[in-house]
Amino acid sequence: MASYLQVGEQKITEENLLNLLAGKQMLIPLAKELILDSALADIQCTEAEKTSARQQFAMQMGVNLEDSQQLETWLSRNYLKASQLQERIERVVKIEKFKQETWENQLESYFLKRKRQLDKIMYSLIRTKNAGTAQELYFRINDDGKDFAQIAREFSEGAEANTGGLIGPVELNVPHPQIAQALATAQPGKVLPPMRVGEWVVILRLEKYLSAQLDQNMKRRLLDELFEQWLQEKLQREINFHRED
Repeated sequence: MASYLQVGEQKITEENLLNLLAGKQMLIPLAKELILDSALADIQCTEAEKTSARQQFAMQMGVNLEDSQQLETWLSRNYLKASQLQERIERVVKIEKFKQETWENQLESYFLKRKRQLDKIMYSLIRTKNAGTAQELYFRINDDGKDFAQIAREFSEGAEANTGGLIGPVELNVPHPQIAQALATAQPGKVLPPMRVGEWVVILRLEKYLSAQLDQNMKRRLLDELFEQWLQEKLQREINFHRED
């Protein structure tokens, strides 16, 4: 007799499963898992890694995996076998080991390639839709020595007025490209003349340039980026839908 899953009044069978997964946009997540199955096949976990991963999983799920009754209840509620749970726990470790084994030796060159976008800036901004007003405010700050923050609070027409015009720190790719380009070569503390950005005329001042560092947090971020890029490329190359009439 064929197996099926009953959810309320709906019966999920082998015949309707593919259409159901496609309709619920679950084919891509499933494909990702299958691609990872292949990539992780030869990666092994040490006993220490298994123990640590099991403890972390137990803490996250709020279940004592050493208590047989709690474990059986949790497994039953999640429709898992003990062996499947252990695979799920180890999978997290294997993915991290796969990232490191595959891309760790590329991190320095990838970081240098990405560094311009990863650097952060703090800057002050005043914006108005009136070019004449912007020019007048620029003269007040640059020639008359008026306080930039106070002028921003009084005259800037965006949310930055609440912070005296101060924005950041943000990565250099976050502001509008014209603003980012102007600030990338600006001298800290120098007020830049008004420039038009879309419907706005803006006055800018670079407060601080924060150069990105290849520390542990950055390494984890870049490993994740490279992993996701690889996974997306694999999906594009390897997913093929075949319909049999």
